[in-house]
Amino acid sequence: MVDPLSEVISLLEPQAIFTKGISGAEPWAVRYTDFGYPSFCVVIEGACRLAVDGQQVVTLQAGDFVLLPTTPGFTISGFEHARPEHIDPHMAASAEEEIRHGTQSGPPSVRLLGGYFVFGGEDSGLLVSLLPAQVHVRGVERLSVLVKLLTEEAAQQRSGRDLVLSRLVEILLVESLRLIQTRDAPAGLLRGLGDIRLAEAIRQMHANPARPWTMAQLAREAALSRSAFFDRFTRNIGLPPMEYLLAWRMALAKDLLRRREIDIAEVAERVGYGSASTFSTAFSRYTGSPPGRYARGTSVPALAGS
Repeated sequence: MVDPLSEVISLLEPQAIFTKGISGAEPWAVRYTDFGYPSFCVVIEGACRLAVDGQQVVTLQAGDFVLLPTTPGFTISGFEHARPEHIDPHMAASAEEEIRHGTQSGPPSVRLLGGYFVFGGEDSGLLVSLLPAQVHVRGVERLSVLVKLLTEEAAQQRSGRDLVLSRLVEILLVESLRLIQTRDAPAGLLRGLGDIRLAEAIRQMHANPARPWTMAQLAREAALSRSAFFDRFTRNIGLPPMEYLLAWRMALAKDLLRRREIDIAEVAERVGYGSASTFSTAFSRYTGSPPGRYARGTSVPALAGS
């Protein structure tokens, strides 16, 4: 059975992992500006507060895992009043030793492990927009184990390091995202997959992107009327069904063009277009560049160190 979440993660191509230790002792508070790269943290011991721009303040405790797919500005602090210290996340990311906030001596009130990675996929902006702005998971030992493995691998220069890191990041993303794959999730792919009716239609779109789908056919897959399917899909995913289908087809087309393994006519066929010319027109309208020029201007990046 086709798994849309796994397909999205594969096209995102997460890579270039970086991790660091962070601790804080009361009173302390730091304000990070927008970072843009996906980031995560796991609380090793203690507790703290996290306030991500546009999200509700949450209390983090030992064992909690947080993922921010785009990492907007945020404030992280202890529980005593403190004026936030402003930090440039790009500068903080270059630190090699554990970063200590607040009182510099004595035991910390919280210890965290934070990290970030990059998405190598050309269409990451679209795909990330289908994910929630903030993922908060509590008490899942599997995530803590994955973060520990990432940290250990990132700290060493062993053969196959880049491949191992990229695979661990993929697993970390899938594990954390599928834990919130419910109808209560924010609008996006995960919320849609948490709806049993919509999930079947989404799986069919991913399994058969070349099929000339109509709204009526997709509604039948979801066992809903056309109007009910359109409204439910748009409300839960954040895009109308045919816009989602077009976006997915174009994401697949971009990936195929970047790999340069098949010609444009076959790319067109694989993503549901009857001819190369029809596909070229649609692709140019969607991306602003003809497929041939797009393929010449992009390529699948090699892993660092390869």
